[in-house]
This record gives sequence, C-alpha cells and structure tokens, in this order.
Amino acid sequence: MYAPAMTRTRPYRYYDTCLSLCPECLRKVEGKILFRDQGVWMHKRCPQHGQFKVLMADDEAYYRMAREVFVKASEMPERFNTPVDYGCPYDCGICSDHEQHGCLCIVELTDKCNLTCPICYAGSGTHRTTQRSLATIEGMLDAIVRNEGEPDVVQLSGGEPTLHPEFFAILDAAFARPIKHIMVNTNGLRLVTDRAFAERLATYRPRFELYLQFDSFERDALMELRGADLRRSRLQAVEICNELDISCTLVCTVKKGLNDREIGKIVDWALTQPSVRGVTFQPIQQAGRTDNYDPGSDRLTLTEVRRQILEQTTVFAPEDVMPVPCHPDAIAMAYALKTRDGALPLTGMIPKEVLIEAARNTITYETEPAVQNALFDMLSTAHGPESGTESLRQLLCCLPKVDAPDGFGYRDLFRVIIMSFADAWDLDVRSVKKSCVHIVQPDGRLIPFETYNLLYRDELETQYLSPIRAEIKAGRRNER
Repeated sequence: MYAPAMTRTRPYRYYDTCLSLCPECLRKVEGKILFRDQGVWMHKRCPQHGQFKVLMADDEAYYRMAREVFVKASEMPERFNTPVDYGCPYDCGICSDHEQHGCLCIVELTDKCNLTCPICYAGSGTHRTTQRSLATIEGMLDAIVRNEGEPDVVQLSGGEPTLHPEFFAILDAAFARPIKHIMVNTNGLRLVTDRAFAERLATYRPRFELYLQFDSFERDALMELRGADLRRSRLQAVEICNELDISCTLVCTVKKGLNDREIGKIVDWALTQPSVRGVTFQPIQQAGRTDNYDPGSDRLTLTEVRRQILEQTTVFAPEDVMPVPCHPDAIAMAYALKTRDGALPLTGMIPKEVLIEAARNTITYETEPAVQNALFDMLSTAHGPESGTESLRQLLCCLPKVDAPDGFGYRDLFRVIIMSFADAWDLDVRSVKKSCVHIVQPDGRLIPFETYNLLYRDELETQYLSPIRAEIKAGRRNER
C-alpha cells in the first residue's frame, strides 16, 4: 500500500492576472489578484525594484460583486482625443481604448491656494501662482462639450478656484454651455470671509453646487490633513449655505486611523443640514503632496470605508451601498430621502438589474427614468398616496435644474459616495480603462483622474512618461 501524496497548497486563492505599475519607476508590471482571509490582495514584481503587495479590498464578496455583477456595456464619449500607441496608461487623453465617457469632468483654474495642505493630490499652495486665462478655460470647457455633448457634471477646481480673478466670468462661461450640473470644489474660506461673494454665488442656483471640503470635527486631524485648525470655518461655511440655500456636497479626505472613525458622525450631522445634499468620502491617493502618509500602513480601501459607513451609522444596510456600474471598482453610492426622523434609504429598493442594465452609465442615477420608475414602483407597494408617494417619481430626477413639486425637491435627496482613486500601488489597468472622472488639459486632452496625478500632472509627463515612451519606441525598433 502506498500512502497518498500530500497536496501542496498556497495560503491564498488565485483569482486573476492583472497589469499594474511599479510604484518606484511607474513602468508596467504584471501582477496577480489573490483572495486571502476574506481580503483581496495584489501581488506584483518589478524586475528592478522587487516585489510589492497591497490590499485591494477587505471584503472579498463585495469586490467580486463589483467585478462580476455590476458589469454593463461601455458608453463612449462623442469623440476620442489621442491615438492608441504606447498602451494603457501611457496614451491618456481619452484614447479609443478607454471604456467609459466622463461622468465627471474637472477643470482646474489655478494652482494657487490659500492653504498648503500636507495632503493635496494637486500639490497646490500659497507658494504657487500659476493660473489659466479665461480664454484658455473656455477652450477647456469646449473640449469637454465636444467629448460629452451634454456633460453630466463639470467641476471647477484648483488649487482654490474661488481665488481666480475672473472666477465669476468663468462660472458664466460654464453656465453658457450645455452642462447639466456645475460644481465648485472649494475649501470654503472665501465663502466665510467675503459675504458679497457668497451672496453672488447664491444667484447661480439651481444648476449649481459647492463641493465643500469637510474632513473632520477634530483639530488634530485637520492639522495633519490641512495644516490649519479649520473647525470653525467649516461649520460657518455650511451655515452660510443653509442661510443662502446654496446646495453643497461635503467632501471628506479620509486617512486610516486619523479621521475614519468620524465617518458616521459626519454622515449623521450632514443629514441635519438643509443645504447638504450628501457626503463624498475620498481615501488618500498616493499622489501630489502626501506628507505623513505611508501608502502601505495608511492605505484605506473602498470596502473599508463602506464597512465603516455601515457600522457607524444606522441609516444604511449593506444593500444600500452599491457599486456604480460606470466604474464599479472605484465608486460606491447610496441614496436616501431626508425625513424628519433622519433618512429613508432608497438604493436598496432598486433591483440590481435596473441599475446595471436599464440605466445609462452615469454617476447621477437620479436623472435616469428607469431608476425613477423602479423606485417609485417599489415604494408605491408599501405607501399610499396620502404619504406623498405620488411625488417620489419626481424625487430622483430633481437635480437642481429640474422643477420638483411642492413637498419634495433636491433638498430632500441625500447621497453618500465613496470615490477611491487608484495610485501606483494599487493601479489595475483593467479598472483604469473604466475611469469616469476626467481632468481636461489646455490642449484638449481629457485624462482619467488616476493617471493624470501619476503621469501627466505638471512635470510628471516629462520626468516619468517621456522616458517610458522612449523605451517603448526603442524596443519596437529593436524588434524590427
């Protein structure tokens, strides 16, 4: 009798091969996606700089759902801007190999800022003075319109965009174009210190919203993230939005072990503020200026933020915080209806097949008739007309430009978004091809947010990308 041979197994389950970047030299390297202890890991190796391991998700089931369930046909922009030549992510602009139009397009007005945050993906600050002319910015807006036709959301950003001397002329130029929704990404300091400025902003309703920096209620966290104790100014900015009826989304840059324990507190507080339409949580991306941030130990994944939303609030259940099909790896979203007692979650009432198949690829689900109708049908089975349900058909389509009936309006809609932007550690080319947040360049290129901050911002294209492209060309010549 022979004893059976022992089976040799690895301490993980192999899931897929991936194409990523070396965090040191930004050259493409092959890796693999592995499941271990309910977590998802990327292992990769650079011939020059060795091996790297990074946590992709702490929830294997959610990761697989995003990749295997929330898959739908890609929706393209009206035009492409660059040819396919060097391979993703070295052809950005958008090239014809990309798989998603821009749901959110960003125009950076200036590098100047009234803060020098220790954490800033743009590396902006008081030491920088570069700003783009009105004519250049109008050309950038036109480039977005050429790509998107009627862009869903255009965000004016910086630096601090409100410091641009022609800020209102730029805002007028944006409103003169067929853009559905316009956001201004701001730290809110000018809103607090310049009453006339705030009152003029209020005249741009209803297609207008502030993307208002709001990271923490605590001094130490703000000092580490922003370099200043901004507690008072943050609260004052929201109070002014409440007073002047300026819609705002609070955007929270999240660092593991610093302010992630405040996620639930921020959501619960935001629900009590009349002007706040939602909260966006953005884990730190290893790009730009990242003082006091270790991409290994300080990394926070989308699924960790989602877990903390579920654990720290009583508003949402797991089925309420779902991947967004336009870029399911990187974006999760939950919708709720504000009520006197808090909030009524809505996302979980919409069948997954409606989100995946019936709705257009967009991060503004509330504009989609299929989503509106499905939600209305679900709610109408449990509530009578006397509860106001007849108005719910309009509720999810009430972006500011849409008239809503009395009793329900855009101020009653509340959304929580997690936007997790890849960096050189966790970048997966497969996922980058679905990026739907694009930054426009003065030359008309629209570049995915992730690759822009890694390879295209400021001097990076010359420092890193030009040598890599030269190597690729040289390799082709040698092959011939």
